[in-house]
Amino acid sequence: MAAREQALPEAFSLLTSEFNDFLCASIGEEQNHASLTLLSVLSRQGIDPWDLAAKLSRLPRATAKQRLTTIIEELPNGLWSSDECDTIAARLVALLPRRAAAPMRAPKRALRNHPKVSRVGMMLICAGLVAASVFLVTRSDPSTESEVAPTASVSDTPRK
Repeated sequence: MAAREQALPEAFSLLTSEFNDFLCASIGEEQNHASLTLLSVLSRQGIDPWDLAAKLSRLPRATAKQRLTTIIEELPNGLWSSDECDTIAARLVALLPRRAAAPMRAPKRALRNHPKVSRVGMMLICAGLVAASVFLVTRSDPSTESEVAPTASVSDTPRK
């Protein structure tokens, strides 16, 4: 039986990533004259590139540019002045896809139908769980009681 090929989830597909232009954009040249991409910069700093790109795309452009400028300025052995970092960040942020910044919320209808549990009700449930736990822990096992040898009492001893 041949192994079935499975496609990677979209998050792992670089070919269809909406952030490719942004992440693969060149920031400039390193001291060894190699091209430095934003993807390389973020990876070197331990930042998830796609996560940051998604977050920046939801921010206002000015805020995204400011955050990206800070990241570029914090590069070890940075080759660019603050003004150059600001210019580079502005160019890169222009490559981000625009997204709505609205947070995800549950529909109001779903919230109306959701049963509310009062604080007192939750306390009663917790107290019941604690009581049940104590009962189960302290309850003796009947099979161990029969194994204990009975002690002889004074009245049980035979008289001569």
